[in-house]
Amino acid sequence: MRESFRHWITVPVRWGDMDAFEHVNNAKFFTFCESARISYFEAIGLTVHRRATDQAPAVVTATCNFRQQVHYPATLDVGIRTIKIGRSSFTLEYALFLKDSGELVADGSSVVVWVDYAENKSAPLPERLKERIRELDGLEE
Repeated sequence: MRESFRHWITVPVRWGDMDAFEHVNNAKFFTFCESARISYFEAIGLTVHRRATDQAPAVVTATCNFRQQVHYPATLDVGIRTIKIGRSSFTLEYALFLKDSGELVADGSSVVVWVDYAENKSAPLPERLKERIRELDGLEE
């Protein structure tokens, strides 16, 4: 599974990420995925498109499967990739592994829609953005 991801970030688990049951709180996993998503957006040049127009991405769904508990101290490797490109959206997949052991601790997905904020509706993904996604993830057209 690891080898299917080309974009990675490393996330240190903080003591404050744990909850009263002394494992990482489930909401923190979404924050780890968000950090990976922003890094991915930077890698595909999404911020250039955002600054150039009144259009930008919006996450419309997010899921996470919690495979095992994580405790402080730990470091996670978070992989992210696009698995589907549509007309106005793309689907991201995440996998979170313990850095030391390589064990999968969580995985999930999100759908990102390209939104025209002036019109308050979805808009076609910029072609250059789709090209960059394909280049980064090695996707066929």
